[in-house]
Amino acid sequence: MSTPDRADVVRRLRAAGCVFAEDEADLLSTAARSPAELSAMVERRVSGLPLEHIVGWVDFCGLRVAVDPGVFVPRRRTELLVRRAAALARPGATVLDLACGSGAIGLAVAALVGDVVLYAVDIEPAAVRCARRNLAPLGGRVYAGDLYQPLPSRLHGRIDVLVANVPYVPSEAVELLPPEARLHEPLVALDGGDDGLDVLRRVAAGARDWLVPGGHLLLETSLEQAEVAVDVFDLAGLAPVVVTDDDLPATVVIGRR
Repeated sequence: MSTPDRADVVRRLRAAGCVFAEDEADLLSTAARSPAELSAMVERRVSGLPLEHIVGWVDFCGLRVAVDPGVFVPRRRTELLVRRAAALARPGATVLDLACGSGAIGLAVAALVGDVVLYAVDIEPAAVRCARRNLAPLGGRVYAGDLYQPLPSRLHGRIDVLVANVPYVPSEAVELLPPEARLHEPLVALDGGDDGLDVLRRVAAGARDWLVPGGHLLLETSLEQAEVAVDVFDLAGLAPVVVTDDDLPATVVIGRR
């Protein structure tokens, strides 16, 4: 079988609504091991599957992070969360990545800091398998379960930096998300409840039990939700600050025990 013509691949991707059709065509061509596989990949992309699930990885904070089908794809805006967490984590720090998905945040923090003791948790079996593969080279331990529930009790009061990119899309807005996310990423990674902050409240409420004195909790949210999130942190006994990056755009609430 002849190799699909690049111009035709670009045309098909653009017709399917892919904004960066040329870049995607190059990525698919590089990932494919045969003309037949490239044709199949293009067909899957045109049908609406996320590019990252097709090629099997995402470029996040300059790292190639494995992302399996059915696993939340880390977004570029979450780089703010990574940068702020890394700035607070000294070498040797114990870092916990809750609702870790692929483990991308913990992986990127470890890459920036250079030496951390890394733990991660997710409730989705596909995410746990993916995160274990990504974090195994660092000795990271990944637990399956709901937020803090599966963590060993020996970690009580031992976490220096707790990061969590929990869902913060209000339930009624999930149907407005792009089909790539809505149809191919787990709902539990997208739906944050009535006001989008249900899971954030649970994470904040339990954080003091796991953080060292002076430890930090960092949570991504939207700018519109930040004021409510600050109140949640206050009620949880965490001194909050809000940081933003207009270029990404991104908003992170940081709480100090």
